[in-house]
Amino acid sequence: MLVLVLGDLHIPHRASALPAKFKKLLVPGRIQHILCTGNLCTKETVDYLKTLASDVHVVRGDFEENTTYPEQKVVTVGQFRIGVCHGHQVVPWGDQESLALINRQLDCDILITGHTNKFEAYEHENKFYVNPGSATGAYSALEAEIIPSFILMDIQSSTVVTYVYQLIDDEVKVDRIEYKKNA
Repeated sequence: MLVLVLGDLHIPHRASALPAKFKKLLVPGRIQHILCTGNLCTKETVDYLKTLASDVHVVRGDFEENTTYPEQKVVTVGQFRIGVCHGHQVVPWGDQESLALINRQLDCDILITGHTNKFEAYEHENKFYVNPGSATGAYSALEAEIIPSFILMDIQSSTVVTYVYQLIDDEVKVDRIEYKKNA
């Protein structure tokens, strides 16, 4: 089961569009679920995601036109409970212990957050934490130079294989990270 994880696009405020090399990779009909950490900003961006998969989950970022998105959401995909939260509510931003607290409250196997616009993935306390970064490479309050990135998670039984797509020097680079759920 393929899950597209992305966020912090900031279209049209900080970026004009998703990079063409990413758009070419994101083909309708191959992805079953989309989890978005927010800051899509416009309805057009959400509509584009809905052309890629029918099951689209979005949480509210701090730059949304649509203020009806939830602050947090828990989605079950296969054997995994996946929590999604934008991350602007986390102080300090991206802090491992603060994220662990949110994850304990949501009781998830995987916590997906954004806001820093920078890719990050790690295991902590037998849970998996992922920040897909900014799919457009939009700058953040902390850094001006951001590497555009998104994630595809391949969920099979008790294993998640995470493919990280990054646009580096106009080339798409892919890294692979595996997480196994403890029984």
